[in-house]
Amino acid sequence: MLQDPLTLYKLIVLYMLDRVTFPLTNAQVSDFILEREYTTYLTLQQVLNELTDAKMVTSQTILNRTHLSITPEGRETLQFFQNRINHGIKKDIDTYFRKNEYVLRNEASVLSDYYYMAATGEYEVHLVAKDRGLNLVDLKMAIPTEDLSRKICDNWQKKTQEIYQYLTKQLF
Repeated sequence: MLQDPLTLYKLIVLYMLDRVTFPLTNAQVSDFILEREYTTYLTLQQVLNELTDAKMVTSQTILNRTHLSITPEGRETLQFFQNRINHGIKKDIDTYFRKNEYVLRNEASVLSDYYYMAATGEYEVHLVAKDRGLNLVDLKMAIPTEDLSRKICDNWQKKTQEIYQYLTKQLF
């Protein structure tokens, strides 16, 4: 076992990010690690900050989510030290991704947020659907109330594919 538990947690995060072809959100990484009680939330956030500071992970905030990706430096570090990750942990990660890849990809690719615009007294909803880093849809709408804005964001998460198909059918 490793002398420093933080090093193990860093390697786990790098291993997770290396196993997918899309960015994972901070919440997705946190959910996996905290659900299995590998460490605490505060320790995990420290690990993510240190990985970002060391340029092994990039962190990009898009709308209301922080997206994490492994860098070439992170991948190189993982290649040198991945043998220090317990086989059972690797198996848990690989199994988790096999079972949840579609859901994880969709969560990281479908983004929605809203904010109040003081100048107009309305809310602006920002909806994005991505695939392989490309924006399939990037839509902003003025909405009169916060409740409607929240409902639109919730429905966007549930109905993105349906709406995208409708738009392409109507426009092509």
